[in-house]
Amino acid sequence: MADYVQGIWRPLLATARARGELSDELYERFAWEILLGRDRSVNAFALPGGFLGLHLGLVAVVTSRDELASVLAHELSHVTQRHISRLITQQNRQTPLLLGAMVLGALAASKNPGATQALIVGGQALAIQNQLNFSRDMEREADRIGYTLMEPAGFSPLGFVSMFDKLQQANRLNDNGSWPYLRSHPLTTQRMADMQARLPADARTAPSGQYQPEAAIMSARARVLAQGGVDQWRQWAAEPSSPGFAQQPPARQIGAWYAAVLSRIQLREVAGARQGVVPLRALAGQDTALQRQVRLLAAEVELAAGQPDAALALLSAEGGARPETLLRAQALLQAGRAAEAADALQLWVSQHPRDATAWHRLAIARQAMGQTLRAVRAEAEAHAARYDYAAAVDRLKAGQDLARSSTDYVEASIIDTRLRAVESALREQAAER
Repeated sequence: MADYVQGIWRPLLATARARGELSDELYERFAWEILLGRDRSVNAFALPGGFLGLHLGLVAVVTSRDELASVLAHELSHVTQRHISRLITQQNRQTPLLLGAMVLGALAASKNPGATQALIVGGQALAIQNQLNFSRDMEREADRIGYTLMEPAGFSPLGFVSMFDKLQQANRLNDNGSWPYLRSHPLTTQRMADMQARLPADARTAPSGQYQPEAAIMSARARVLAQGGVDQWRQWAAEPSSPGFAQQPPARQIGAWYAAVLSRIQLREVAGARQGVVPLRALAGQDTALQRQVRLLAAEVELAAGQPDAALALLSAEGGARPETLLRAQALLQAGRAAEAADALQLWVSQHPRDATAWHRLAIARQAMGQTLRAVRAEAEAHAARYDYAAAVDRLKAGQDLARSSTDYVEASIIDTRLRAVESALREQAAER
């Protein structure tokens, strides 16, 4: 999932830099990380420092790379246009207005108490309305800038239109019915119309939102992981046997079969999961990307079945990408080959120090090898990668205690150095809050 999202995110980031929307100074200062959350809501958001949050609930509803690209381009534009800092500045500008209304209210209090209340409430209402207007303007600007990134980055601008259609469907379930002028975002229909108007005339009638097989797989994975439960998993597991399933488009069949297999893994129905991999392989055909996703899923099935050697056989020909690295390490651990798993994971985290999952699995491998001090440090790094600096400091201090009776002086020195760095990061985090 993370690899798929990064494959869409990186071209957008490169295009923003090439077009001058993202300066070199801002690129160097900010993190530009996407944080995936197992939340079923259809949502994404930008955070200070170049962090983007993406809920799996949103990935679950997209049907093409273009749609997901439109969301990421929109959120990227919020950051490049400094909307968060501009919003804070706008809030600060409202303070004199509120204070002025309170002063006038105090002056009027001696003559007309009703006028006092009207002045204060009116001032507050005006400040709030100005803030809402400013917020809607920023959303329109993010749409406009994000739209210009799509085609140069290799994505169809039609993704904006079809994604807004999906957001409109999601909003029907969660809309509070507020009037347009009381909303922080423009109406989705207005945003959709704006994007359609920007499309070339010959593209406005082109079909949008067409299912893409790899997007269908990612959507199915997000759906099972974020929205699942026993009843839902059983429903997805049974979908390929429903009447009329064979008449569905191949991309929908691929997504349904993938959801069925992953659901059976969650239900611990390994035999059924293995059987489901067979039609998936047939549907993948000669498509390299689809074949890779099927192999990864098949490896997950074998791991769930307690067959690490079969999983390793599926992964042996793969390169050093993140899914293969993590699954291979998991299989090696299950096979009792902790040292090999630790070597692979150590190499990975040296190149990707913000990968919390890899650090966590490295901690398990080190513990299995009896290297408790190194396991504790890996646990600390996993917490730090999640920006939980308080927990990281706690584990590093525990590592210092262990180091007093250890002969691993190199690791003890690393722990001392990392503790100072993480304590500094914790102080900065506390100051920002």
